[in-house]
Amino acid sequence: MSAARPAPGTAVRRSRVVVRGVVQGVGFRPHVYALATGLRLSGHVTNTADGVVAEVEGDPADVAAFCAGLAPGAPPLARVDSVEAADLAVTGGSGFTIVPSREGGSGRTLVPPDTATCAACLAELADPADRRHLHPFVTCTHCGPRFTIVTSLPYDRAHTTMAGFPLCPDCAREYEDPADRRFHAQPVACPRCGPRLRLVTAPGGPCPPPGPGEDPVTAARRMLAAGAVVAVKGLGGYHLACDATDARAVAGLRRRKARGDKPFAVMAAAPADVEPLVHLGPEERELLTGTVRPVVLLRRRDDHGPHSGPVPAPAVAPGSPDLGVMLPYTPVHHLLLGLGAPAGPGPRLLVMTSGNVSGEPIVTDDAEALTRLAGLADAWLLHDRPIHVPCDDSVVRVCDGEPLVLRRSRGYAPLPVRLPFDVGPALAVGGDLKNAFCLGEGRTAWLSAHIGDMDDLATQQAFASAERQLESITGVRPALLAADGHPGYRSAHWARRHAAGRPVVPVQHHHAHIASAMAEHGLDGSTPVLGVAFDGTGHGTDGAVWGGEFLLADYTGFERFAHLAYVPLPGGDAAVRRPYRMALAHLRAAGLPADPRLSCVRACPPGELRLIGQQMDRGLNCAPTSSAGRLFDAVSSLAGICHHAGYEAQAAIELEAAALRAPDAGEDGRYTFRLDRPGTGGPYTADPAPLLAAVLDDVLGGTPAAVVAARFHHALARLVRTVCAAAREATGTGTVALTGGVFANTVLSSACARGLRQDGFHVLRHRLVPPGDGGLALGQLVVAARTTARTAPAPGAAERQ
Repeated sequence: MSAARPAPGTAVRRSRVVVRGVVQGVGFRPHVYALATGLRLSGHVTNTADGVVAEVEGDPADVAAFCAGLAPGAPPLARVDSVEAADLAVTGGSGFTIVPSREGGSGRTLVPPDTATCAACLAELADPADRRHLHPFVTCTHCGPRFTIVTSLPYDRAHTTMAGFPLCPDCAREYEDPADRRFHAQPVACPRCGPRLRLVTAPGGPCPPPGPGEDPVTAARRMLAAGAVVAVKGLGGYHLACDATDARAVAGLRRRKARGDKPFAVMAAAPADVEPLVHLGPEERELLTGTVRPVVLLRRRDDHGPHSGPVPAPAVAPGSPDLGVMLPYTPVHHLLLGLGAPAGPGPRLLVMTSGNVSGEPIVTDDAEALTRLAGLADAWLLHDRPIHVPCDDSVVRVCDGEPLVLRRSRGYAPLPVRLPFDVGPALAVGGDLKNAFCLGEGRTAWLSAHIGDMDDLATQQAFASAERQLESITGVRPALLAADGHPGYRSAHWARRHAAGRPVVPVQHHHAHIASAMAEHGLDGSTPVLGVAFDGTGHGTDGAVWGGEFLLADYTGFERFAHLAYVPLPGGDAAVRRPYRMALAHLRAAGLPADPRLSCVRACPPGELRLIGQQMDRGLNCAPTSSAGRLFDAVSSLAGICHHAGYEAQAAIELEAAALRAPDAGEDGRYTFRLDRPGTGGPYTADPAPLLAAVLDDVLGGTPAAVVAARFHHALARLVRTVCAAAREATGTGTVALTGGVFANTVLSSACARGLRQDGFHVLRHRLVPPGDGGLALGQLVVAARTTARTAPAPGAAERQ
């Protein structure tokens, strides 16, 4: 469409307009084209590393209307952060064009995250008359891979892993047509020109290879129905899949992966397949069916009874109060679950777990998958489109009607978090568990996708690769590094090895948790908050293992107002894996007998029982800890719920599950903490001895474990209210941040938030970043930025790092 030139003598304006945000790979240039031509403006639009840049010329009112209309009418996957216009000299011309992308710039445009297959593409996938019928890589401007295939900016096909797939004439016409929804959709392809699926079976394995001409997906469905484990290549890595209703298949996958009792996630074709099994409110349904498609933790129903739909085997999520559910988000997933398939066998509910050996990063490379997943998989459903960036599934739950992100990865990364103040270019490397790092500059922070636990060399290598890639697409060149203050953390060692003369700022673990919550909520730090930081472990400034902390904090420092009383951690990590050790340690610290009738005592082998006693007598390998996570472990074991933890926080998760099953236990005044404060005016200590005495009495008296669990949760929430009230009286602080991995527990989080709000507090809880260590790097970033800027400390921030 041509733009009419203004009549002679009419005022004409030409402007250069730069649009920043998620504006590439989402159909933004066609949006600009339609807006400009509709207003009869001349000019052009292009992608650059800075964002989408347009030059428009015409009537000044129309140019103003163009600028005003860019954000409100943006495509569904776009996110406009800023629109900047600057006037240029009028050049004349007729018509508006889309020109090829330009290299250069600061690299500050935002790469969109991977997005679930849209309804239009699904309709084509299922339509026998469509040329993309059953095409496992159907995609358009509104859906499909983005972040995981980008190799550099600007975001064009040549800068993605689709560069090796030349477009056929039909796809090329769609790609070049601004009116088509596949205009410049970089992953666009069809059966003629796109990636190809193939199915490989393990030599000598139980699965016969596909028959001549057999479709790979059809063969994979047949194998899954027969009880096989199939490694399926997804957007950001491989999954290991099996029929979730087949108890033998689930047990076999659990055994092969050395998974312990850690819950598996399941993939269902539609919400109706799981609705009878779980509580599915409107917020959960929106998460399940939206464009992100994370794993959503759904509370199980105790009363679902028999129904005609698929029922996951008990071994899918033993002992968990939740069932992790996601819906298909790629065409391959939809096909595996039967979309458009002819009648035949095929599971309706699939276990979908990360394609890795436990503790290792997710596998993305095909050759690696055939070797590293050998022994885990019976077959491999792979394709020839490379994955450039590993990206595991995100995990979300709903707490009090709002999403709580527990693992921020596919669908969220690399969307940035807006910062409440300017920071210089910096890298925060996060922690060692559930690692995610963070780059920041100006008012923007970019969190990486989930990396994993840094105790594995392959994970450390994945960290380094992901860090290089995120630097390349954000343009941040860190002049400062931030790391956890723990002297033994591998993430901190990485920062020091790669500092290259740049300063490395250590940030105390729980201070970082609190700062993360503050930054997420846009607090500028001018007023301190009371942070309740409950987790399993964090290095304290006194050398102890912290984890039950009440800190008065701003970004520049903190004061320890209160903490849980120290107890010995007998054997270090061994106590984490064996919660009965924490039960014995807490009993001893409380001056209570290790009664042989207690199941936690019976769970401890006699020789080990003597050894633990000697360790605690002599203080050998018994670091003091104030950890709330270890208190959960102790109560879980004392109540007879969990004595051996096969995965992180298992004892706490099963204690929460028990509390949910309890009848309304109400408040029990015997379940309480004793608050003490030294005469020197140091922090309060919250001693759980009275609570443990009540637990002991109840357990020996036959009180059901569920009631004990519920009373414990009530007591801990009551402690939080009591300490926060004392802090407000002493300092005037009226804002409380609930943070740390323990606050993934919605029973505790809800009870604390409800009580604190009743007491008049403003309560901060995580929504954008995880409360656990996956959100740690954001806090490290802002603390390091403020510390190095030497901002004047706010009142109450007395203890400095």
